[in-house]
Amino acid sequence: MKHFCPAYPAPRATRASPLELFRATRRSWLEPLYERSYRMQMGEVHLPGLDLYMVNQPSLVRRVLVKEWQQFPKSPRLVAALQPLLGGGLLIANGEAWVRQRRTLQAVYSQASVDMVFPHMLAACEAMLERWRQLPQGSHDLEPDLNHVAADVIFRTIFSQPIEGADARKVFQAFQAYQAVAPALTLPALFGLRWFTMPWHRRRSARAAAQIRQLIEAMVRPRMEAMARGERPEQTDMLSVLLEARDPETGAALAFDEVVDQVAVMFLAGHETTASALTWALHLLANAPDVQERAHAEVAARMGARAPRVDDLKELPLVWNVFREALRLFPPVGFLAREAAAACPMRDKQVPAGATVMVAPWLIQRHRELWQEPDAFDPDRYLRPDGQEGLREAWLPFGLGPRACLGAAFALQEAALVLATVLRAYRLHPAAGHVPWPVGRLTIRPANGLRLVLEARRAA
Repeated sequence: MKHFCPAYPAPRATRASPLELFRATRRSWLEPLYERSYRMQMGEVHLPGLDLYMVNQPSLVRRVLVKEWQQFPKSPRLVAALQPLLGGGLLIANGEAWVRQRRTLQAVYSQASVDMVFPHMLAACEAMLERWRQLPQGSHDLEPDLNHVAADVIFRTIFSQPIEGADARKVFQAFQAYQAVAPALTLPALFGLRWFTMPWHRRRSARAAAQIRQLIEAMVRPRMEAMARGERPEQTDMLSVLLEARDPETGAALAFDEVVDQVAVMFLAGHETTASALTWALHLLANAPDVQERAHAEVAARMGARAPRVDDLKELPLVWNVFREALRLFPPVGFLAREAAAACPMRDKQVPAGATVMVAPWLIQRHRELWQEPDAFDPDRYLRPDGQEGLREAWLPFGLGPRACLGAAFALQEAALVLATVLRAYRLHPAAGHVPWPVGRLTIRPANGLRLVLEARRAA
């Protein structure tokens, strides 16, 4: 059976020159990759101010992310690109700051059960369907609305209220602006050329980050002030759990700026990455009608015409495998940058202290020796031994080890519900002449959006 293979930048025949590497990477992290990148166990790039080692071998990946993770902290060269938005949040913290935040947030996530957030997810999905019912016939760019539903889930889960259309558009545009300028900030830092960063790039980045943080601050401040007066929220949400959280060892609460930082992390990790993955999942389903119809039948058989329940989600194996495959082909974060804290041997190489060690889910999850038909959309691969081994050894869209995404379980539940909601209500068709083109920046997004035709299904 021939499977759909989504478009992506064709690997170069040979390695790019240093100048072309800089230029291509500025356009997209995916452009400078060459054919050997998808086959090698480990590679290296040496330029003035830069020692970079690309790690693809599963045992080395586990060494960097799991076994010796403390020896490979987040790269400070790239952390700087996210600081305007995330402050000192968990995602980019290192050392004792990370340990302290992790202790507190682990307790937050342990209290925030899927049962608690499911009603918020369901309400956001129903609101999405209502917006789609108002669309005229024809093709539509669904990427902004997938951003809207992902942001809506996060807003309802954190703040117990929906995000309005104007605010959703503002957030989407601010994230677009932030992503567009990110290469101009990260690449000079990565290549040791901080002086090359232009002031207007820093201003544009700061402006986009400030828009998002101001929206978050406006939601956090009144709730924090109300709790200080002894007022309790009507219902428990992630913000109330976060405000009540105490460090298990010191008993300290989070300060206002720390709460804003952590909400910004939740928003970036729970909105931007989920929206990216959902966008690609719908693209894949629209171009694999046989898989789409099987997934629809699975959802219809389980739910019929009634409202979804939280226990339905675990009974949709094909829907889950569709999303697993979307995350494999288009991991939201394609490259994870770490820094070697001390010199260390890796395979036949000596990695110097301060070198950038890059773990690339994009490469590992399309590696020619780790996956059969690595570029093909085949959700049934996870039913076979080779796919199950790949899932264990070479599937890491949420990272691995102590620094893996704390919200991975929520993201998977949300995605399963959104996909089930869409599959039950609509048949998806690709728009004629439209091919979404992946661009790698902070996340992997289609440069030209996602145009699909929505065909309403008859109610069961």
